[in-house]
Amino acid sequence: MANAPEQDPEWLGALRRQDKAAFTRLVRTYQTSMMALARSLVGRDAAGDVVQDSWISAYRALPAFEGRSSIRTWLLRITGNRAISHLRTRGRLINETDLLEPDVTARFGDNGRWREPPVPWSEDTPEGLLASEQLRQALDAGLETMPPLQRTVLQLRETENLSSDQICKILDISASNLYVLLHRARTRLWSIVDAHQRS
Repeated sequence: MANAPEQDPEWLGALRRQDKAAFTRLVRTYQTSMMALARSLVGRDAAGDVVQDSWISAYRALPAFEGRSSIRTWLLRITGNRAISHLRTRGRLINETDLLEPDVTARFGDNGRWREPPVPWSEDTPEGLLASEQLRQALDAGLETMPPLQRTVLQLRETENLSSDQICKILDISASNLYVLLHRARTRLWSIVDAHQRS
């Protein structure tokens, strides 16, 4: 990201000294990413509180920031931890590996061929298909009902373009758990598109 604090040693030094102007710039730079992460985990209503708590924690911890990760990854990890704590206190955190949902592999036979092939797209291109307002509404609804960690890994990978290592650090999950979550999220979205095409 251009103008990122980690690219400006003077700014990073000012942040460690808890300089208010440097901190204000930090908030302006990363507020949107932190809100997106919090929303994907806890929903719109609680996201503001989670992000506010995250900023307070980050401000207090700035003098000890060692720069072993980028400041963005560090802030998103704080936000992820706060959001997961919020979910745990409300009993809303689901252990993703316990979810028994149909896997895309069930669509294939022992010979590796489709049991029931997908319906050909009715639009000329994937972009044309996604332009469908009905499909967009179905995808939005599917994302809303997706378990929080599934939705979050999908958002961090596809929207924020973060690497697997960064996502694992932010959410404090293993690489294998990340791949299971990402696979399940993509499978859900694929099922929504497939169902839309069949209707």
